[in-house]
Amino acid sequence: MKEEYSKEILLKSLEAMANPHRLKIIAILATGRQYVSELARNLEISRPLLYLHLQKLEEVNLVKSNLEISTSGKALKFYELSSFQIQLDKNVIYKLFQQELKDNLKGDF
Repeated sequence: MKEEYSKEILLKSLEAMANPHRLKIIAILATGRQYVSELARNLEISRPLLYLHLQKLEEVNLVKSNLEISTSGKALKFYELSSFQIQLDKNVIYKLFQQELKDNLKGDF
């Protein structure tokens, strides 16, 4: 994620990370990529539930997936972290909402 982003991207990214399972997924993937079954076992959650969490993270480009075929012919879907950095402070928030504030409030901005 770039230094500058829209309100929508920021809100969706924060929403995606506002879940303990998703933060654990990010923490686990910070150590290296894992395939779905391995990740589900490490998190102690079902694969269908894991896929829902991974989908949320993938929608905002926090993780990415890659389908690979093992030597035994089994398809394995690997997930890994995307490179991202989210800068968030009062100045970033102000800049994102500055025009909206100007339109809605009277005063000097």
